[in-house]
Order: sequence, then C-alpha cells, then structure tokens
Amino acid sequence: MTGPSPLRVALLSREYPPAVYGGAGVHVEYLARELARRVDLTVHAWGSPDGAAARSQGHEAWSVLAGAAPHLAALRAVSIDLSMAAAVDGVDLVHSHTWYANLGGHLAKLLYGIPHVATVHSLEPLRPWKVEQLGGGYALSSWCERSALEAADAVVAVSAENRRDILQVYPSVDPGRVGVIYNGIDANEYTPDSGTDVLERYGVDPDRPIVLFVGRITRQKGVGHLARAARSIDPSAQVVLCAGAPDSPEIEAEVSALVEAAAAVRPVRWIPGMLSVREKIQLLSHATVFVCPSIYEPLGIVNLEAMACATAVVATRTGGIPEVVVDGETGLLVPLEIGDPSTREPADPEAFAAALADAVNQLLAETARSEAFGRAGRQRALSSFSWSSIADQVIDLYRGLVNSG
Repeated sequence: MTGPSPLRVALLSREYPPAVYGGAGVHVEYLARELARRVDLTVHAWGSPDGAAARSQGHEAWSVLAGAAPHLAALRAVSIDLSMAAAVDGVDLVHSHTWYANLGGHLAKLLYGIPHVATVHSLEPLRPWKVEQLGGGYALSSWCERSALEAADAVVAVSAENRRDILQVYPSVDPGRVGVIYNGIDANEYTPDSGTDVLERYGVDPDRPIVLFVGRITRQKGVGHLARAARSIDPSAQVVLCAGAPDSPEIEAEVSALVEAAAAVRPVRWIPGMLSVREKIQLLSHATVFVCPSIYEPLGIVNLEAMACATAVVATRTGGIPEVVVDGETGLLVPLEIGDPSTREPADPEAFAAALADAVNQLLAETARSEAFGRAGRQRALSSFSWSSIADQVIDLYRGLVNSG
C-alpha cells in the first residue's frame, strides 16, 4: 500500500546556484534544499542553475531583447517569466521570489488554476533608486510586482515590518493572505572559522581589529554611508569593504570616490567582486564588528550570517533588522531618519555616518562587550532561524492552499 503522492511544487527565482548575488538568492538556495526533502520540487531560475539540491531548469531571455538600454533589462525579465509559466504545467502549486519571477507565478496561476505563493524580499516602490538602473523598466518591474501580489493566494513577508510595508504599499492586498515567515541560516555551515588563509590572501591582518562590510554596491545597502563613517572610525582598526556587483557605473564611481576619501585618513581595504561562502565565513569570523548600514532592509540575512559566525553587529534600525539584531544583546542599532521619500536617503547623511562610526567605536573600545554580543548572536541564530523550521512553515502553507482548492 502506497501513501499519497508528494506535493508537486515549482519554485521560481532569478537567482539559484551558481548565480547567487543577494539575500533573495541565498533564501531560495537554502529553502530549496529543505523543500526538496519534503516535496517533489523543481526550481526554475535564470541562466544555467546547477541543480545541486533539487531538480532545476534554466530560462534565458529572448535574444531579440538584447541591448544596453536600461528598460530592456525589465523586458528580458518579463520574457523569462513567460518561459517559466509555460514550463510549470502539471505542478500543484507555484512559489515565486522577487519581482523578477512574480509575474511568472501569476501567469501560472491564471493558466493552470493552481495556487500562487509569492515571497516578498523587497518592494519595488520602496527602492526608488532602481530607476537609475532600469529607466522606464522600473515602472514595468513595479507593475509586475503589484499585479502578482494583489492576485496571489498567499503572500509571504520575511519580517513583521515587511508585512506592514506590503499592506501600506499595496492596500488592495487582503491582509488575511499575508503571513510572516523569516529568512533562515544554516548555522552548521556558518560557524566560526579560525583559519587565516583567506585573510592573508586579501591582505587583511588577523591581529588587528576588523570592521567588516559584505554586500552589493547599491544605494539600498548603504556602503557609501559606511565609507563616510570610516573617516571617523578608530584608525587602529582595519575597515574592510567586501563590495561588488554595482547597480550602475554611477553608483560605483560615487562609492569609489567616498572610499578614496576615507582611505586618505585611515586604512581601508576594498575587496571587489563577490566572495565565496567559505571566504565570507572566514572574514565574518575574524571581524570585530560587522556593519550593515542599509537604508532599506526587509530582513537582512547578512546579519544572520554574521551572528552565526559569532560576530557583533552594528546595523541600521530599519525594516526587519530589529527583528534579527537585538539592540544591546547581539549588537547595536543606529537610528535612521529618512529624508526625501523619492530617494529614501537619510535626512542628514553626515549625522547618520557619525552615528554609525560612534556605534562601531563603542564596540572596538569594549572588546569583552563585542565578544559577548557575538556569542549571544550565534545562540540566537541557532535557536530562532533554522531552515528546517522555516521549511516546515512553508510546507504547511502549501498544503493548506492545495487542500482548500
């Protein structure tokens, strides 16, 4: 006698290994690993996914849309959504991540009459700087997101603050369809690494205090504000910026100028490009303080990575960050007052940079306190953010939707 057939699920994402560059991609990578143990899962992603944890299928943009015009990037994303929607015929449910895949999930719902779950890792209307990257395509990306979320059978927010943002930005979305399921961390993989080979390769002195940033060069992540703050950070510490994948040549040039100005008054090491997981873990493990200066962050999975490596965190008090970093227990939170809503930049950038520097300097001066924060952060990562628990919540959501249909 055999049991019921496993649930057939299609996970739609722009990012999947080996092409992971942001928090949404990290989320999909680890969630897919857990889901593949519980359901019949296929991951549909851009490019050539390697399918290490689950069956995967790659999708390419229409060649006719090739070109450098900013809006063509958004049109290429839509063409991939069409390809994904055509490919998922026969599944019981489709689950999309980010605007890059949300439209594909929405079309699959319409085509096949199946539930669509959409996880919101960020909201396009709260990222106005993307007009620099996409031009008129920013209006298209926002339309894709809005259309999908307003019609989705379930919308997953990655933090309680993210849920509030969703309902404020899209008031037509039924609050009863919006739930919170956090991002997670594999604390067996992200564990303190005492080795120093990665530090030596990048010219980082393991015997001196390290103030570390890891992230993309985008206005959202606030690396420019940390570069301003670096001028006031204790010069006995090394400021190490692991920053790559710039959104545009303009933001890259702007950050370069700020880093150069900071380097004129204190040591700053800029490591361009994206780090491997092992490299990131070793750098996080040796950091005295990890800094997350984001001006918009629905959760901030990188803070979980730092905490799992037993590193104290200084982060902006914005979005879902306070739901991860406990102020005065696992790190210090820096207030952020948004100025012009059309840019979402700080009202007083110099005051924000000064507050970041002050928090960092506190932890550099109080080694015992920063070490205690690191220990508490790892314990919090272990106890509250396991991927297994998060996958169980996702499966429960899937089954409720499929069984109610």
